[in-house]
Amino acid sequence: MSGNDEERPERPSEVDGTAHLFRALGKIIKVLRRNAGLSQAELAEITHCSEDLVSSIERGVRTPQPDFLLRVDPALGAGGVLEAAVDDVREALARSRVRHPDWFQDYAEAEAKAVALHYYAVQAVPGILQTPAYARSLFEHRRPMLDETTVEKRVADRISRQVLLDKWPAPTVSFVLEAAVVLRPFGGPEVHREQLRRILDIARRRTVDFQIMPLDRHQHPYLDGAFTLLTPKGRREAAYTEIYGHARLITDPEEVRQYTERYGIIRSQALTQHESLTWIEKLLGER
Repeated sequence: MSGNDEERPERPSEVDGTAHLFRALGKIIKVLRRNAGLSQAELAEITHCSEDLVSSIERGVRTPQPDFLLRVDPALGAGGVLEAAVDDVREALARSRVRHPDWFQDYAEAEAKAVALHYYAVQAVPGILQTPAYARSLFEHRRPMLDETTVEKRVADRISRQVLLDKWPAPTVSFVLEAAVVLRPFGGPEVHREQLRRILDIARRRTVDFQIMPLDRHQHPYLDGAFTLLTPKGRREAAYTEIYGHARLITDPEEVRQYTERYGIIRSQALTQHESLTWIEKLLGER
């Protein structure tokens, strides 16, 4: 996913508040954890999840799944407060699957059900990796300008897709980002740093392969734009592109084969996962 799904028009729609709900729950969990005298690592151990998950939920960049809320409520002595939100979260997650604009529906549904996803990005961080602040900066500065209601809705729609990264069994997921994508400080220094940390959070998972295509490569197999390869369960691999506002979900076997071949060559020319993580850590001053 290129992260450019804002380019095509969509029908007016009310903001449903999903992103606000998830951010609010994250803040509540953070307060409850601190009141309980627990660190993120201690809460993660008690609830049998990763410290990264706890941190990401508290920062509002990952969705608190119903089963997480059911585990964390007694661990924090919340007295049923978090458990009471489970039905609302389930409803919000279900609603997020159908609220995308018509032109995007086929891809959104295929992405949500895919058993394998491979993202190549050349302009912006893929939507599936974006923080709310990064996504908002993209929508707020596009031209022609969008009204605030549309901006909020599109941010919520984009962040809602990220639940697929928390599914289990996890789909096979890989990313190749052009170095220029990561270097662009969209939203300013703080938003940029938060986005880099978000990328590291996801890229460090054992279920994700992540690579950076450096700027010093003398050859490149494909410079026409971003694309995604996806394999829906029980179906053949497909390709998805968004170029100059035109979205395509490609199923023709020969055309998909060409994208698969390009992606393989791109991966072979990119930095390794370890090299890519080190590269981003250096940008953050952590190396």
